[in-house]
Amino acid sequence: MKKMKGVITAMTTPFDSQDRVDVKALEEQVEFLIEKGVNCLYPCGTTGEMLNMTPGERELVAETVLKAAAGRVTVYIHVGAMTLKETVRLACHAEKIGADGIGVVTPAFFGVKDKAMLRYYQQVSASVSSDFPIYLYAIPQCAANDLSPELAAQIIASCPNVVGIKYSYSDMIRLKDYLNLNDGKFSVLFGADRLFLPALVIGCEGTVSGCSGPMPDHFVNVYRAYLAGDMETALKEQKIANEICEIMKSGADMGIFKAVLQFRGLAGGHMRAPLMDLDEDEKAALQAQISPYLDR
Repeated sequence: MKKMKGVITAMTTPFDSQDRVDVKALEEQVEFLIEKGVNCLYPCGTTGEMLNMTPGERELVAETVLKAAAGRVTVYIHVGAMTLKETVRLACHAEKIGADGIGVVTPAFFGVKDKAMLRYYQQVSASVSSDFPIYLYAIPQCAANDLSPELAAQIIASCPNVVGIKYSYSDMIRLKDYLNLNDGKFSVLFGADRLFLPALVIGCEGTVSGCSGPMPDHFVNVYRAYLAGDMETALKEQKIANEICEIMKSGADMGIFKAVLQFRGLAGGHMRAPLMDLDEDEKAALQAQISPYLDR
């Protein structure tokens, strides 16, 4: 069983001028990220505009990323959707095509009680093999439903294939509570790019990072330095990564990520409506800010 660890890149989904998934651009993105040294690819999440795609498009993205990665890095597919039926479909598809595991965001938009969320995860868990790893995904500021450590403990107890959680909110106390679950054997990933190094220090296994999509270099350097015990270098690299995150607004506008990919010579693709690409003035201002970091 491969768990997620290190720099886990939340990939963008490139759409072409006809609003179709740009398979070639996606393949190029996979090659770029592997060459830069990221540890795991994570398509079809928030950064990948998951709710702007049909199930068929999400399956195409998953298949493309897995084929292009060709076993060189770990690949987890995010499968959480607006309905249980769609989530189960995508979970089963991810297992069928050979993904290393899946991420599943909490039910979104409609407020649900803890017992309903527990049942939801139990049903998703039961739809795949008992040894096919699942990561919970908590992003309460977007999904409108919180996943407390107490609820996570109930899910773990009843779902043997739930092995970890991606937590995308900057509450370090809550993060530590997740780390204490399952006698400290629960895999915890942080979704706050600017706190990657502190998260590693307190026991997290990695970061699921949108900013590492177009700018993976310094995140990779943080992780490698941390593993080598070189905290001085790790801190230096984290500070640079944080400057980059500030410029890219930490994923508040995924159009920024796609524009920076274009600056790096890749086909970043377009956003899908209602989300918008940056206009030319916005691109020019962004390029002026980010250019000093492109070759560092």
